[in-house]
Amino acid sequence: MSPRSASVNEELRRRSRERLLQATVELVDERGYEATTLGDIADRAGSARGLVSYYFPGKRQLLQSAVHRLMHLTLAEALEREPRPAGPDAGRELLARAIDAILGLAHDRPTLMRTHMAGILQQEGFVQCDEQQRLAKLLRDTVVRYGSCDPDTDYPLLRALLMGAVVAVLLPGAPMPLARLRAELFGRYGLDWELGSPPDVPGRDPSGGSPLVPLTGRR
Repeated sequence: MSPRSASVNEELRRRSRERLLQATVELVDERGYEATTLGDIADRAGSARGLVSYYFPGKRQLLQSAVHRLMHLTLAEALEREPRPAGPDAGRELLARAIDAILGLAHDRPTLMRTHMAGILQQEGFVQCDEQQRLAKLLRDTVVRYGSCDPDTDYPLLRALLMGAVVAVLLPGAPMPLARLRAELFGRYGLDWELGSPPDVPGRDPSGGSPLVPLTGRR
């Protein structure tokens, strides 16, 4: 049997890594972080235990990469769903979809997202990985499509606002209603309530629809 080509080996490694990331998301969502071991993740992924350590320095880094991949895939699906935005207001629709995608993950996957945010706030902080870079590019491109003339400033601000909203949704004992946070973000960027995927709440806009300050340099 002839040896596998470099491209085949690379594809196998990519698939193996993605299985580990998907298994991490599933298990932490089901059991929580502490109850999920690296051995559990390897078993769910159908991989050897040593592969986990080969790809990731530890469980916390693995979780961050796994959640960033989930966020990237969720955001990409939201931005690309039909009908595709077109025309002069396409950027506003895309930004609305991006906000709804991230807030939706906090609502739909509270255990996973709460664990993820807690990890980011620990000493090792934010993990710069391929999955995080893909997520960052999608969000930055969305800011550009929205009309920012200074995306290097406006993208980090959007990221910070989204992170703050996710924490507010997930805050134990004192969560903020998702619709209220959405209204604040939509007001901040001058977005109509009907854009994106509006939550099922009575009335048109719980904030009253008064826009706050839009992105700097918006055309």
